[in-house]
Amino acid sequence: MSRVSQTAFGQGSRIVLNLYMVIFFSYMFLPLILMVAAGFNDFDTPSVTVWRGFTLKWFGVLAQDTRMWSGLVNSFIIAVAVIAVSLPLGLAGALLVARLDSRYNTLIYGVMVSPLLMPGIILGISTLIFWREIGVSGGLFTAAIAQASYISSYTMLMFMARLERQDITLEEAAQDLGASHIQVFKRITLPFLKPTILTASVIAFLQSFENYNTTIFSIGASHTLVTEIGSRMRFGLTPAVNVIGIIFVVITIVCAALYVTFRKREKVQEAAA
Repeated sequence: MSRVSQTAFGQGSRIVLNLYMVIFFSYMFLPLILMVAAGFNDFDTPSVTVWRGFTLKWFGVLAQDTRMWSGLVNSFIIAVAVIAVSLPLGLAGALLVARLDSRYNTLIYGVMVSPLLMPGIILGISTLIFWREIGVSGGLFTAAIAQASYISSYTMLMFMARLERQDITLEEAAQDLGASHIQVFKRITLPFLKPTILTASVIAFLQSFENYNTTIFSIGASHTLVTEIGSRMRFGLTPAVNVIGIIFVVITIVCAALYVTFRKREKVQEAAA
């Protein structure tokens, strides 16, 4: 291939790559931009095609919507409960599969990840029926248990991926020196799993917070932010829902900026050390 052909090919590749990036970022961020714009539109339904002028009144409408705020609080309560349940269960399952030397490992692994393949509707209904049979009505507790039944599998997979990179000889050396199993777990395994614990907590929180299918069938008369928005879809939403999206977008950007700032500071401190 001549140099002219190589230059033309390189220019063509850059054009295709730039076009792909434009399409990709448009696909990712254009809906968010339209959602944000609709939150400032003085129109009764979320829209940007029918523009009635800029307004901030939907922030006030959201501030007075007590049911939406109570759903937000319930979502946080359930998400924290899911983290408290799914992390220990996921860690226990990961340790069992990673440390157990048995021919039944494949079967055990398949059973533990099977909730991921189960429809959320089935998980929600079965959880509600089971706990009702023993006298517990549907509510935040049953919703948290139903969500944790499959989110635990996510955390288990994350812990297993981390444990596969651990040097098992460190634990064996500690036991040879007289350390108990609890001491080995506390001093060696747990610090090694700390990054995964933080990541799994975030994933569990997000999976719980945005869940609808499992929650709607297990929460009974209570509600979360997602189920409340879903129920209002039948009667028509107001741009107050867009305001919720705006708030979460701002929180996400702030958290991302803080994370990048802290990471840069840590790298500077590590380089100085």
